[in-house]
Amino acid sequence: MKFIESIKNVWKIEELRNRIIVTLSLLLVYRFGAQVVLPGIDASQLGGLAEKTDGGLLGLLNAFTGGAFANASVFALGIMPYISASIVVQLMGIAIPYLQKLQKEGASGQKKINQITRWLTIAICLLQAPGYLASLPALGIPQSAFLLGTGPLFYFSSVTILVTGCIFAMWLGEKITDKGIGNGISLLIMVGIIATLPQSFLQNAATRLEGGGNGGLMMVLIEFVIWFVIILASIMLVMGVRKIAVQYARRTATGGYEKSAMAGSRQYIPLKLNASGVMPIIFAQAIMFVPSLIGGSSFLKETTAGAWMQTNYSDMFGFWYNLTFALLIIVFTYFYTAITVPTNKMADDLKRSGGFIPGIRPGSETSEYLDKIMSQITLPGSIFLALIAIFPAFIVKLMGVQQGWALFFGGTSLLIMVGVAIDTMQQINSYLLNRHYDGLMKTGKNRKAVA
Repeated sequence: MKFIESIKNVWKIEELRNRIIVTLSLLLVYRFGAQVVLPGIDASQLGGLAEKTDGGLLGLLNAFTGGAFANASVFALGIMPYISASIVVQLMGIAIPYLQKLQKEGASGQKKINQITRWLTIAICLLQAPGYLASLPALGIPQSAFLLGTGPLFYFSSVTILVTGCIFAMWLGEKITDKGIGNGISLLIMVGIIATLPQSFLQNAATRLEGGGNGGLMMVLIEFVIWFVIILASIMLVMGVRKIAVQYARRTATGGYEKSAMAGSRQYIPLKLNASGVMPIIFAQAIMFVPSLIGGSSFLKETTAGAWMQTNYSDMFGFWYNLTFALLIIVFTYFYTAITVPTNKMADDLKRSGGFIPGIRPGSETSEYLDKIMSQITLPGSIFLALIAIFPAFIVKLMGVQQGWALFFGGTSLLIMVGVAIDTMQQINSYLLNRHYDGLMKTGKNRKAVA
């Protein structure tokens, strides 16, 4: 009842209600666009493409786009080109002084970085769109499905539409971030993933219930329990924090500070076990498409190394794929934590506010101490994150779960859903608490809104 009462309170706050409506409306537009097939392609002949994208890497890519990839939709590229562009820009920010300067300029610098990311997104789309169109016949679409043929006119119009669709999806994500609730780009990915969940579950359940050798209803229940446990583990990873005790000195009547432990108020700095959120998963997943593409290139296609890369990195449930994937997640977790957790700024802000960590000198020593703690908690956090990410491979190999449903047993899909859902709930929770209502994430006595 407390939760239902909190949901009712959400609609009492006009600003929050409007933001939720805007978010749902823009997400609805995105889902509608995912069903619009490219002009010149017969929608009734896309069954072969849907079968090819039922599992594996193509299945994951199709999940990220919410089924748009298998529909040959105007949103077939999804939001992944923007994610790839963001990765490139952040990596270049380490080596290029101009980008480093922009990162230090605050809001104005971030605006320029966003503009660079947008232009790079267009460039990536111009490379990916022709490749996607050229691969459609190999992915199961017969030549008869191309109503106007596959000549230059089809390629020019389709590339233009695919690039425009990606840019429009990027715009929707930015508008959700500005005018709605939550991180817009992450919400677009999450909604796309959720869209494929019911079908994947029903297909796996139907397979289990057919005949007597597939485990039957008992295996469906066991899988559901395991899925629930993995969700709990993912929530623990996302919510886990290390509290660093902080002592704030109290100003005296003479203008000085009382620095005794009893005089000031004790608070905490919460350092998250997984401060980077779901971004290492997204970054690593984007990189994992590269080895199979390199192996299939004209330079390596006929070589032993190229064949090995194509074979091992096209199977997302194979050993080498998951080993590389796990290592990339650990590396990206450290990298993203380093650029998003400014320990120097935290130490300076703490010093200016009259705070200090007991036993640690304010200033550089505090910064070094926080950096040391972040390094210590990031290691187990990144390993735990990597283990959850590769758990679908264990489910497939040990329990024979269908690949489409296995993607939700940890991996990118589940972690993105859990991380984005918690982040969105926290934003809604902050609105409720600011208006003196009970939050969604903990119980307590309801208070009337302040007029």
